Amino acid sequence: MVENFFRAISFILSWEGYKSDDPDDPGKLTIWGISSKSHPEDVHRMVYMTEDKAKETAIGIYKTEYWDKLGCDNLSFPLDVVCMDTGVNMGISRALNFLTVAPDWRDYILYRIMRYVDLGKANPKFLRGWLNRTISLWKMVK
Repeated sequence: MVENFFRAISFILSWEGYKSDDPDDPGKLTIWGISSKSHPEDVHRMVYMTEDKAKETAIGIYKTEYWDKLGCDNLSFPLDVVCMDTGVNMGISRALNFLTVAPDWRDYILYRIMRYVDLGKANPKFLRGWLNRTISLWKMVK
């Protein structure tokens, strides 16, 4: 449902921000959350765009590469929004895997938290941010 896509985008962009290039982030340079690791050609083009044009481009990528590929139009709210944000933050394959083991959005979020805790053992720098984002997502969709 298109209105839920825009709910998801609004949430995602509020967390991703315009540009980030943290040397410890495996995604490398990101613009509006689109990582140069996953989308090198797109990010290369976005670097030369205005902030608004880059945001518009990112929204298009989110629609085709995340929302559509995850089948979010076929999921009910709030699972569609939760799955979309997970795909953006953890990858498409992880988001799809969580759907198979946790078709309820609450359980899905718990699997996401458990995964972050595991990742945080090796790289604690991002753990608080991941958990804060997930708590914010929970509050937004409940």
